[in-house]
Amino acid sequence: MGSFEAEWSATKAAGQEPVAMRLNRADDGPVGGGGGDQDLSSKAGRKTTAANDIETDFEPNTKKAGDWAKEATVTAAKTFDGWASAAGLKKAEETWGTQVKALMGRLAGEKSALRGTNSLFIRNDQGIGDELARQSRLHQLSQPPHH
Repeated sequence: MGSFEAEWSATKAAGQEPVAMRLNRADDGPVGGGGGDQDLSSKAGRKTTAANDIETDFEPNTKKAGDWAKEATVTAAKTFDGWASAAGLKKAEETWGTQVKALMGRLAGEKSALRGTNSLFIRNDQGIGDELARQSRLHQLSQPPHH
């Protein structure tokens, strides 16, 4: 068994060894809790499916839930008419209505963004391709001479 000083010296020496890092490939798994596609590709079909899910499932069901909660709260407030609870329920219904409206707006925005992203990627890819082609020596050589 070694002394504390010997162990401490060995630990310090190990900590001073050179450290190297290679960044020439993507790791096989997520790092730091991240995830997603490792190839950074855009999947148009997945965006379309997500936008359609928002339109056909999330938006109508959020609206239904909001309407149901509003109706139930208004009914409860009427039941407690004349009591302080009625005013509290009315305030809760107003707050809930504002939150549902904000959520519906957010869903609409996400749906629109998902649908717009596909065309944005296509335009960006075409623009980058055009720019690279203009800078390419091979492209310049393939063009007819200007007189």
